[in-house]
Amino acid sequence: MSDPQAGLSRRGVLAGAAGVAGILGATQWWLTEHPGPISLLSQTIAWQRPGHRVFVQDPRDVVPSSRVLTDATSREELLAGEQEWRAAAPAWLRQGPFSVLADSAMLDLRVLSLGLPATAAGWSKRWRYVWPRDASTAAAALAVIGQPAGALANLSYLQQVQRADGWFQARYDPLTGKSPDDRTRQLDGVGWALWATDQVRRVLTSGADQAVASLADLVRRSTALILEVTDNGRQLPPAGPDYWEISERIVTLGTVAMLAAGLEAATHLLPILDDDPAPATAALRELDALREQHFAAFPRHADGDDPDVSIVFTMPPFRQEPAPGALEALVCLKPRITRSAGGLAPGSGWRDDGISWTPETALVASAFAGTGAGDNATYLLHWLENHRTAAGSLPEKVLASGAPAAVAPLSWTASLVLLTIPRLTP
Repeated sequence: MSDPQAGLSRRGVLAGAAGVAGILGATQWWLTEHPGPISLLSQTIAWQRPGHRVFVQDPRDVVPSSRVLTDATSREELLAGEQEWRAAAPAWLRQGPFSVLADSAMLDLRVLSLGLPATAAGWSKRWRYVWPRDASTAAAALAVIGQPAGALANLSYLQQVQRADGWFQARYDPLTGKSPDDRTRQLDGVGWALWATDQVRRVLTSGADQAVASLADLVRRSTALILEVTDNGRQLPPAGPDYWEISERIVTLGTVAMLAAGLEAATHLLPILDDDPAPATAALRELDALREQHFAAFPRHADGDDPDVSIVFTMPPFRQEPAPGALEALVCLKPRITRSAGGLAPGSGWRDDGISWTPETALVASAFAGTGAGDNATYLLHWLENHRTAAGSLPEKVLASGAPAAVAPLSWTASLVLLTIPRLTP
């Protein structure tokens, strides 16, 4: 892959949201072989002035423990804004064994959310889009850290871009709300959106029912689509891309499990809208039975033998209770996907190139934390903390050498970290 930063200055200054609309679509470059090491595109993203983000290549250009340039215009105002976010967050963000990691994740999520219609996956041009999966996870995380307006903004954005038939595109230009390319649409997006809506509802201390009511179209369309494509839970959904973002000829656990998670969320959301939850409840029971039949050992593909991290989607925080045998399967999978630097790959079928992926590492940590395997979760969170960039951001990848690589920060990783820490904090 060629470095999209080539030819830029050390900071690689780019305009903020105003420059998003003209960005070109991406190819799935991470699934191709690379001729050499994957470069770190930036140490972090920082504020040059209010509303204007820049790439940072030299961590000395950033005020320590911030996402503000040392010579930023209105520097004190920008730092005060970060402090307001800290003050709004619960105590676990500011103290305890994970306080440094939590603060880094919060600042990463903030710089990829503030002033945008919805949270961007990253700021490098191949990531400066809104994925339903990433935006949903960010919504749940924003609610947890005391930013309910940002959480609801993400979900409202998804409601606005969702088609009338319930389908989501793979990703969206945050400003135009349109797909930037012809990527295959992804069915799992409706599961993510429903799950996130229910997560936000649970966290809100006031106005939860009103928030759900404002998202009625998102809830109803998403539920209806799941019922349609699964024949009310009596058949597996069609094959298609899931969080691996590649074409599939056989339906994956990543899709089935997230649709089930969405149905479970729908059973809590529909009564708030005075809708009958019985069809969703019945379909969930049927779909869980199909998953147990065709994914008994938690393979990636139906009736296969290739387990991957999507086991996590059958466990908390995605389901109220873990599927029988899921924790044991995840424990068995972990050594198979551990890479030399200590992080995890997406699954047993992923090529063994030595690269650790931080989103998958954080996903597994979240499942361990949600099922009482706290020691495993703690180890993975500390690993993530120790493999941030020199400026403190969480990268997408970590090379076999332990060096951060690819895009940093990545909102999905930051969000998952923020959802995991409270499950380990008294």
